[in-house]
Amino acid sequence: MSEQNQIQTKISKPKWLRVKLPTGENYREVRRLVDQHKLHTICESGSCPNMGECWGEGTATFMILGNICTRSCGFCAVKTGRPNAVDLKEPERVAESVKLMKVKHAVLTSVDRDDLKDGGSIIWVQTVESIRRSSPSTTLETLIPDFAGKWDNLQRIIDVAPEIVSHNLETVRRLTKAVRIQAKYDRSLELLFRLKKGGMKTKSGVMLGLGESSDEVIETMEDLRNVKVDILTLGQYLQPTPKHLPVADFITPEKFLEYKELGFKMGFKYVESGPLVRSSYRAEKHLF
Repeated sequence: MSEQNQIQTKISKPKWLRVKLPTGENYREVRRLVDQHKLHTICESGSCPNMGECWGEGTATFMILGNICTRSCGFCAVKTGRPNAVDLKEPERVAESVKLMKVKHAVLTSVDRDDLKDGGSIIWVQTVESIRRSSPSTTLETLIPDFAGKWDNLQRIIDVAPEIVSHNLETVRRLTKAVRIQAKYDRSLELLFRLKKGGMKTKSGVMLGLGESSDEVIETMEDLRNVKVDILTLGQYLQPTPKHLPVADFITPEKFLEYKELGFKMGFKYVESGPLVRSSYRAEKHLF
Protein backbone atom coordinates (compact mmCIF):
# COMPACT_ATOMS: atom_id res chain seq x y z
CA MET A 1 0.00 0.00 0.00
CA SER A 2 1.36 3.45 -0.87
CA GLU A 3 2.20 6.04 1.78
CA GLN A 4 -0.72 8.17 0.56
CA ASN A 5 -3.14 5.28 1.07
CA GLN A 6 -1.74 4.58 4.54
CA ILE A 7 -2.35 8.21 5.48
CA GLN A 8 -5.85 8.06 3.95
CA THR A 9 -6.91 5.23 6.27
CA LYS A 10 -6.07 7.41 9.28
CA ILE A 11 -8.15 10.41 8.22
CA SER A 12 -11.03 11.00 10.60
CA LYS A 13 -14.50 10.60 9.25
CA PRO A 14 -16.39 13.88 8.85
CA LYS A 15 -19.11 14.75 11.34
CA TRP A 16 -21.92 13.89 8.92
CA LEU A 17 -20.91 10.22 9.07
CA ARG A 18 -21.56 9.89 12.80
CA VAL A 19 -24.34 7.44 13.55
CA LYS A 20 -26.94 7.72 16.29
CA LEU A 21 -27.44 4.67 18.49
CA PRO A 22 -30.59 2.72 17.55
CA THR A 23 -33.62 3.38 19.74
CA GLY A 24 -37.39 2.93 19.75
CA GLU A 25 -39.88 0.35 20.95
CA ASN A 26 -40.08 -1.49 17.61
CA TYR A 27 -36.29 -1.74 17.41
CA ARG A 28 -36.04 -3.09 20.96
CA GLU A 29 -38.65 -5.77 20.24
CA VAL A 30 -36.84 -6.92 17.09
CA ARG A 31 -33.54 -6.87 19.00
CA ARG A 32 -35.09 -9.13 21.65
CA LEU A 33 -36.37 -11.61 19.06
CA VAL A 34 -33.03 -11.70 17.22
CA ASP A 35 -31.16 -12.41 20.45
CA GLN A 36 -33.69 -14.91 21.81
CA HIS A 37 -33.87 -17.01 18.65
CA LYS A 38 -30.26 -16.46 17.52
CA LEU A 39 -31.40 -15.09 14.19
CA HIS A 40 -28.93 -13.77 11.62
CA THR A 41 -29.28 -10.64 9.52
CA ILE A 42 -26.73 -8.86 7.38
CA CYS A 43 -27.92 -5.70 9.14
CA GLU A 44 -25.88 -6.86 12.14
CA SER A 45 -23.02 -8.69 10.44
CA GLY A 46 -22.50 -5.73 8.13
CA SER A 47 -22.74 -3.21 10.99
CA CYS A 48 -25.20 -1.18 8.95
CA PRO A 49 -25.53 2.40 10.24
CA ASN A 50 -29.27 2.37 9.53
CA MET A 51 -30.16 -0.83 11.38
CA GLY A 52 -32.18 0.91 14.09
CA GLU A 53 -34.23 2.93 11.61
CA CYS A 54 -34.92 -0.01 9.30
CA TRP A 55 -35.82 -2.44 12.08
CA GLY A 56 -38.11 0.20 13.53
CA GLU A 57 -39.91 0.34 10.17
CA GLY A 58 -40.20 -3.45 9.94
CA THR A 59 -37.48 -3.93 7.30
CA ALA A 60 -34.55 -6.36 7.59
CA THR A 61 -31.94 -7.80 5.23
CA PHE A 62 -30.92 -11.46 5.09
CA MET A 63 -27.93 -12.95 3.27
CA ILE A 64 -28.34 -16.41 1.74
CA LEU A 65 -26.04 -19.01 0.16
CA GLY A 66 -23.44 -18.83 2.90
CA ASN A 67 -20.87 -16.23 3.90
CA ILE A 68 -17.98 -17.13 1.57
CA CYS A 69 -17.95 -15.47 -1.85
CA THR A 70 -16.32 -16.73 -5.04
CA ARG A 71 -15.36 -13.17 -5.96
CA SER A 72 -12.86 -10.75 -4.42
CA CYS A 73 -14.26 -7.26 -4.85
CA GLY A 74 -12.00 -4.48 -3.61
CA PHE A 75 -14.69 -2.84 -1.48
CA CYS A 76 -16.37 -5.83 0.20
CA ALA A 77 -15.57 -7.33 3.61
CA VAL A 78 -17.21 -10.70 2.86
CA LYS A 79 -14.66 -13.54 2.92
CA THR A 80 -13.42 -14.84 -0.46
CA GLY A 81 -12.71 -18.50 -1.05
CA ARG A 82 -14.29 -21.87 -1.75
CA PRO A 83 -17.86 -21.76 -0.43
CA ASN A 84 -19.42 -24.54 1.60
CA ALA A 85 -22.02 -26.83 0.10
CA VAL A 86 -25.46 -25.30 -0.38
CA ASP A 87 -27.64 -25.61 2.72
CA LEU A 88 -30.95 -26.95 1.44
CA LYS A 89 -32.67 -26.05 4.72
CA GLU A 90 -31.69 -22.39 4.48
CA PRO A 91 -34.86 -21.17 2.70
CA GLU A 92 -37.08 -22.42 5.54
CA ARG A 93 -34.74 -21.01 8.20
CA VAL A 94 -34.77 -17.57 6.60
CA ALA A 95 -38.56 -17.73 6.28
CA GLU A 96 -38.84 -18.61 9.99
CA SER A 97 -36.64 -15.62 10.89
CA VAL A 98 -38.82 -13.30 8.81
CA LYS A 99 -41.91 -14.65 10.57
CA LEU A 100 -40.47 -14.43 14.10
CA MET A 101 -39.21 -10.88 13.52
CA LYS A 102 -42.57 -9.89 12.02
CA VAL A 103 -40.75 -8.35 9.08
CA LYS A 104 -43.04 -6.32 6.84
CA HIS A 105 -40.51 -5.92 4.01
CA ALA A 106 -37.66 -8.40 3.64
CA VAL A 107 -34.56 -7.74 1.59
CA LEU A 108 -32.64 -10.81 0.43
CA THR A 109 -29.06 -10.68 -0.78
CA SER A 110 -26.32 -13.26 -1.32
CA VAL A 111 -22.68 -13.88 -2.00
CA ASP A 112 -21.69 -14.70 -5.58
CA ARG A 113 -21.77 -18.45 -6.19
CA ASP A 114 -19.90 -18.81 -9.48
CA ASP A 115 -19.05 -22.35 -8.34
CA LEU A 116 -22.66 -23.47 -8.91
CA LYS A 117 -24.15 -24.23 -12.30
CA ASP A 118 -27.35 -22.43 -11.31
CA GLY A 119 -25.45 -19.58 -9.62
CA GLY A 120 -27.54 -20.18 -6.53
CA SER A 121 -30.72 -19.15 -8.33
CA ILE A 122 -32.67 -22.23 -7.21
CA ILE A 123 -32.07 -21.44 -3.53
CA TRP A 124 -33.06 -17.84 -4.30
CA VAL A 125 -36.41 -19.02 -5.66
CA GLN A 126 -36.97 -21.46 -2.81
CA THR A 127 -36.28 -18.73 -0.24
CA VAL A 128 -38.77 -16.35 -1.85
CA GLU A 129 -41.39 -19.10 -1.99
CA SER A 130 -40.77 -20.13 1.64
CA ILE A 131 -41.22 -16.57 2.89
CA ARG A 132 -44.41 -16.18 0.89
CA ARG A 133 -45.84 -19.36 2.41
CA SER A 134 -45.08 -18.44 6.02
CA SER A 135 -45.50 -14.64 5.79
CA PRO A 136 -47.84 -13.95 2.86
CA SER A 137 -48.20 -10.25 3.70
CA THR A 138 -44.44 -9.63 3.68
CA THR A 139 -43.16 -7.88 0.56
CA LEU A 140 -39.80 -8.82 -0.93
CA GLU A 141 -36.78 -7.20 -2.51
CA THR A 142 -34.07 -9.42 -3.96
CA LEU A 143 -30.60 -7.87 -4.27
CA ILE A 144 -29.12 -10.33 -6.74
CA PRO A 145 -25.66 -11.03 -8.22
CA ASP A 146 -25.07 -11.02 -11.97
CA PHE A 147 -25.14 -14.85 -12.28
CA ALA A 148 -22.05 -14.46 -14.49
CA GLY A 149 -24.32 -13.49 -17.35
CA LYS A 150 -26.08 -16.87 -17.44
CA TRP A 151 -29.50 -15.53 -18.22
CA ASP A 152 -31.40 -18.79 -17.65
CA ASN A 153 -30.53 -18.37 -13.98
CA LEU A 154 -31.75 -14.77 -14.02
CA GLN A 155 -35.03 -15.94 -15.56
CA ARG A 156 -35.76 -17.94 -12.40
CA ILE A 157 -35.79 -14.67 -10.45
CA ILE A 158 -38.08 -13.03 -12.99
CA ASP A 159 -40.44 -15.99 -12.89
CA VAL A 160 -40.83 -15.86 -9.09
CA ALA A 161 -41.48 -12.08 -9.39
CA PRO A 162 -40.32 -10.35 -6.19
CA GLU A 163 -41.86 -6.91 -5.64
CA ILE A 164 -38.45 -5.30 -6.33
CA VAL A 165 -35.34 -6.78 -7.96
CA SER A 166 -32.09 -4.96 -7.26
CA HIS A 167 -28.60 -5.31 -8.69
CA ASN A 168 -25.90 -2.84 -7.73
CA LEU A 169 -23.66 -1.28 -10.34
CA GLU A 170 -21.49 -0.19 -7.35
CA THR A 171 -19.20 2.25 -9.19
CA VAL A 172 -18.51 4.10 -12.41
CA ARG A 173 -17.30 2.41 -15.59
CA ARG A 174 -13.64 3.46 -15.24
CA LEU A 175 -13.29 2.04 -11.72
CA THR A 176 -15.22 -1.19 -12.23
CA LYS A 177 -12.18 -3.40 -12.83
CA ALA A 178 -10.55 -2.29 -9.56
CA VAL A 179 -13.72 -2.21 -7.46
CA ARG A 180 -15.60 -5.26 -8.86
CA ILE A 181 -12.75 -7.38 -10.15
CA GLN A 182 -14.72 -10.24 -11.71
CA ALA A 183 -17.76 -8.16 -12.70
CA LYS A 184 -18.46 -6.24 -15.87
CA TYR A 185 -20.13 -2.83 -16.08
CA ASP A 186 -22.05 -3.58 -19.27
CA ARG A 187 -23.09 -7.04 -18.07
CA SER A 188 -24.71 -5.44 -15.03
CA LEU A 189 -26.52 -2.96 -17.24
CA GLU A 190 -27.74 -5.79 -19.46
CA LEU A 191 -29.00 -7.69 -16.42
CA LEU A 192 -30.99 -4.65 -15.29
CA PHE A 193 -32.39 -4.23 -18.80
CA ARG A 194 -33.45 -7.88 -18.93
CA LEU A 195 -35.17 -7.51 -15.56
CA LYS A 196 -37.13 -4.52 -16.83
CA LYS A 197 -38.10 -6.40 -20.03
CA GLY A 198 -39.33 -9.17 -17.74
CA GLY A 199 -41.70 -6.76 -16.00
CA MET A 200 -39.69 -6.24 -12.82
CA LYS A 201 -39.48 -3.07 -10.74
CA THR A 202 -35.72 -2.47 -10.77
CA LYS A 203 -33.23 -0.85 -8.45
CA SER A 204 -29.48 -0.23 -8.39
CA GLY A 205 -26.92 1.34 -6.08
CA VAL A 206 -23.63 3.19 -6.48
CA MET A 207 -20.93 3.92 -3.89
CA LEU A 208 -19.23 7.30 -4.05
CA GLY A 209 -15.82 8.35 -2.74
CA LEU A 210 -13.67 5.85 -4.64
CA GLY A 211 -12.07 8.49 -6.85
CA GLU A 212 -14.81 8.99 -9.42
CA SER A 213 -15.49 12.44 -10.88
CA SER A 214 -18.84 14.18 -10.72
CA ASP A 215 -19.17 13.80 -14.51
CA GLU A 216 -18.64 10.05 -14.15
CA VAL A 217 -21.35 9.82 -11.49
CA ILE A 218 -23.77 11.63 -13.78
CA GLU A 219 -22.80 9.38 -16.71
CA THR A 220 -23.47 6.32 -14.53
CA MET A 221 -26.86 7.67 -13.50
CA GLU A 222 -27.69 8.24 -17.18
CA ASP A 223 -26.61 4.67 -18.02
CA LEU A 224 -28.96 3.33 -15.35
CA ARG A 225 -31.85 5.42 -16.63
CA ASN A 226 -31.16 4.23 -20.17
CA VAL A 227 -31.98 0.68 -19.02
CA LYS A 228 -35.09 2.00 -17.25
CA VAL A 229 -33.97 1.47 -13.63
CA ASP A 230 -36.72 2.73 -11.32
CA ILE A 231 -34.91 3.24 -8.00
CA LEU A 232 -31.41 4.60 -7.36
CA THR A 233 -29.37 4.61 -4.15
CA LEU A 234 -26.18 6.66 -3.73
CA GLY A 235 -24.05 6.34 -0.60
CA GLN A 236 -20.56 6.98 0.75
CA TYR A 237 -17.99 4.19 0.41
CA LEU A 238 -16.27 3.35 3.69
CA GLN A 239 -13.14 1.21 3.78
CA PRO A 240 -13.97 -1.96 5.77
CA THR A 241 -10.34 -2.94 6.53
CA PRO A 242 -6.85 -1.60 5.67
CA LYS A 243 -6.61 -4.36 3.02
CA HIS A 244 -9.51 -2.93 1.03
CA LEU A 245 -9.60 0.02 -1.34
CA PRO A 246 -9.01 3.31 0.46
CA VAL A 247 -11.52 6.13 0.59
CA ALA A 248 -10.47 8.73 -1.97
CA ASP A 249 -13.04 11.38 -1.01
CA PHE A 250 -15.74 12.01 1.55
CA ILE A 251 -18.70 13.34 -0.43
CA THR A 252 -20.60 16.15 1.29
CA PRO A 253 -24.31 15.94 2.13
CA GLU A 254 -24.84 18.91 -0.15
CA LYS A 255 -23.35 17.04 -3.11
CA PHE A 256 -25.49 14.00 -2.36
CA LEU A 257 -28.53 16.29 -2.39
CA GLU A 258 -27.50 17.63 -5.80
CA TYR A 259 -27.35 14.09 -7.16
CA LYS A 260 -30.73 13.29 -5.63
CA GLU A 261 -32.39 16.27 -7.28
CA LEU A 262 -30.71 15.44 -10.60
CA GLY A 263 -31.86 11.82 -10.32
CA PHE A 264 -35.48 12.83 -10.03
CA LYS A 265 -35.06 15.16 -13.02
CA MET A 266 -33.64 12.22 -15.01
CA GLY A 267 -36.78 10.23 -14.33
CA PHE A 268 -35.91 7.87 -11.49
CA LYS A 269 -39.08 7.15 -9.54
CA TYR A 270 -37.26 7.10 -6.21
CA VAL A 271 -33.77 8.27 -5.22
CA GLU A 272 -32.03 7.73 -1.89
CA SER A 273 -28.84 9.78 -1.79
CA GLY A 274 -26.77 10.52 1.31
CA PRO A 275 -23.54 9.64 3.13
CA LEU A 276 -25.13 6.86 5.21
CA VAL A 277 -27.40 5.45 2.49
CA ARG A 278 -26.97 1.72 1.83
CA SER A 279 -28.71 -0.54 -0.69
CA SER A 280 -31.62 -1.47 1.54
CA TYR A 281 -32.04 1.93 3.24
CA ARG A 282 -35.74 2.80 3.46
CA ALA A 283 -36.38 -0.14 1.18
CA GLU A 284 -40.00 -0.35 2.30
CA LYS A 285 -40.63 3.11 0.82
CA HIS A 286 -39.59 1.94 -2.66
CA LEU A 287 -42.73 -0.15 -3.17
CA PHE A 288 -44.73 2.78 -4.69
